[in-house]
Amino acid sequence: MKTEDTAAPLRRRRQWGTEKDQATLPAVHARPSTRKLVLARVAIWLTVTMWILYVLTVLLTMFFAGEFDTTWRMIEGVSYIVVVTFLIFSALMYLLARYGALQRFRTHHRAARGELDRHFSLAHRPLTVLVPSYAEEPGVIRKTLWSAALQEYPEMRVVLLVDDNPFPSDRETRDKLNATRAVTAEIAYALNEPRERAADALAFFQTVRELPGIAQDTLPDLIEQYWSAIAWLRDFAAEETREDHVDDFFVEEILEGLADDLQSTAVALEMAAAEGTAPSTERVHELYRRLVWIFSAEITSFERKRYASLSHEANKAMNLNAYIGLLGGRFVEHSTPDGVMLRPAPGGAPADLEIPYSDFVLTLDADSLLLRDYCLRLVHFLEQPENANVAVTQTPYSSFRNAPTRIERLAGATTDVQHILHQGMTKYNATFWVGANAVIRMEALDDILEIESVDGIEVRRYVQDRTVIEDTESSVDLMLFGWKLVNYPERLSYSATPPDWGSLVVQRRRWANGGLLILPKMWRQMRDGRRQHKPLTFSEISLRMNYMASIAWASFGLIFLLVYPYDNRLVSPFILIGALPYFIAMASDLHYSGYKRTDIFRIYGFNLILLPVNLAGVLKSLQQGMTGRKIPFARTPKVKDRTSSPLLYVISPVVIIAYSAFVAWRSYADGSWWTLAFSAFNAICATWAFLGNIGIRNGLVDTWIGLTDWMYVDVERAEPEAAVEDDAPDWRAMLHDGHAAPGTAGSTPERRTVAANPRLDLRSDLELRS
Repeated sequence: MKTEDTAAPLRRRRQWGTEKDQATLPAVHARPSTRKLVLARVAIWLTVTMWILYVLTVLLTMFFAGEFDTTWRMIEGVSYIVVVTFLIFSALMYLLARYGALQRFRTHHRAARGELDRHFSLAHRPLTVLVPSYAEEPGVIRKTLWSAALQEYPEMRVVLLVDDNPFPSDRETRDKLNATRAVTAEIAYALNEPRERAADALAFFQTVRELPGIAQDTLPDLIEQYWSAIAWLRDFAAEETREDHVDDFFVEEILEGLADDLQSTAVALEMAAAEGTAPSTERVHELYRRLVWIFSAEITSFERKRYASLSHEANKAMNLNAYIGLLGGRFVEHSTPDGVMLRPAPGGAPADLEIPYSDFVLTLDADSLLLRDYCLRLVHFLEQPENANVAVTQTPYSSFRNAPTRIERLAGATTDVQHILHQGMTKYNATFWVGANAVIRMEALDDILEIESVDGIEVRRYVQDRTVIEDTESSVDLMLFGWKLVNYPERLSYSATPPDWGSLVVQRRRWANGGLLILPKMWRQMRDGRRQHKPLTFSEISLRMNYMASIAWASFGLIFLLVYPYDNRLVSPFILIGALPYFIAMASDLHYSGYKRTDIFRIYGFNLILLPVNLAGVLKSLQQGMTGRKIPFARTPKVKDRTSSPLLYVISPVVIIAYSAFVAWRSYADGSWWTLAFSAFNAICATWAFLGNIGIRNGLVDTWIGLTDWMYVDVERAEPEAAVEDDAPDWRAMLHDGHAAPGTAGSTPERRTVAANPRLDLRSDLELRS
């Protein structure tokens, strides 16, 4: 059940300041108290009141004091108020989303297990799980595919979309690719035994189910089947190599968690047998089917780059689009000089590739894991009559616990807080698709489909790839067609967070890029809503605008506050009081998510040193908007070793720290006490964040690499020399392409006469043969 490694790597050394043995949070959120809801509402109104008081007091005080006597002073005052307003607005959106999440957690009722079994016993529609992968570690992919394969769903295909070069010349790369390809076969082989056993038991029961008292008679066999499945899962878990905290989660929550779930059913059945009774025949039938569903997923892989007729654009969106566009089709492979083409197979003719249609598509990142009933609960939600207009449902992912590095723990803390905010955004119909995992209706994807021809090849775009945050843009596209998106209010999915500063830089720079480019689509939705007399609510508009543009205005706003020496009189206690609800609420959310309340200061410093990273992502958006050229998709590195950071993102945090300390010193000399407090606080928090998350040693190493990298040139491995080709054209290409178009190069080749080449005199040849 596990891949054999020649040498199992040791666990990453745990850094000081990280928790140990932190339990995974429960899937169902605790129901908040009335007191907590009241305080959340008070925090919103207090923030709004303090902002109003600040604007009125500052404007009126300085106006009547004659401080706005010059144009520059007026610009300075207005710009400061604008910056503060945008920052307060983002804090207010946090509080609003948080309040919405608490309301949803209070009213959520989890569907009972029996209800799920009954629902899918009557009717079900197929589901396809798509796992896009590019240069991923086979071990990472393996855990993800297993978490998908063990989902309890009646009819499911799991497809690994391998986006690597299918014919690498480098041996190490080729071996890694072959190991990736072997993962699907390994899982399919491992599932054979439990699937066949469960299927045989179900088939036997179906032949005798009409006999009187059959439920009681088959109860011992049903119990035995459950204990056999439990033993298989526990043996699987015992054999697994546990190298890090993600492996621990996989064993304890995916494998052991499913075994515990089945064991509760087996114990209940044993209790029924001890009482001399049994469930109904239909319920016994459902329980047999459940075992079959767990082990019956079809596991396969697909490589779009094997086919010249599919887009090879290097991003996750087009990897998904290439396969989604083939769903429900039958194709034959046609070899051409340009490569292998996929053509629709004629009706009734044999096909080289047949891909079944699927009503639902689950997109799952290769570093994400799903808890056992993710698919069952989310599809059950989509199939309720009142949710017929929901296109996408998901559980915003949580972080793996017990991270060994401080930066991974802190990134995980922000991820878990964002999970709460995303849940609250659904309350105001402001949900965005978060691409790590989501169940999508194929009907909705067909609505947003765009077809274009690129170099004579049809390219089908379901998920937009105009920006590197393809999930956010597709969310707006779906809303333009009247579809809704909903976050299912449970924790059922988990995803990896960057373990070091270098990989975090790649991830956060990508997240900051693209939001501004999507805003015009949002404005179009607002306009269409007014025309159809279905205007968007103020809360929805505000939350969506904040989600897409807050990184831009927060980055520029904080830079202004850090750099420009604003008049000390513009600062007011009302700003501090207005910001307190935000910080207190976030500290409470951190505690609710299993972290320390004091982590709020670590996160503040963390965001300070991330300012250059976020600003770079925003500038990339502006660059794309002005040039019209796509920004390349940068995948987050997922490696055991540390990822080196670019020089800019090591030096800039040091500059922020030094400048904040300088401003604090100048403010002390000038007696500007508010500016002194703000600058000193920034310097302390940023220094804390730099030492804890980057580190002096790693900072020096990355600085040295950045300064000396230009001195080194990568030596490419010599490729085998290709055979020297003569000038004779390839006959296959000539037959495929035909004669060149008139007026183009090659349209008037040198004409050969029969005298020049007697073998070309076909008529003479025929005469001789006759």
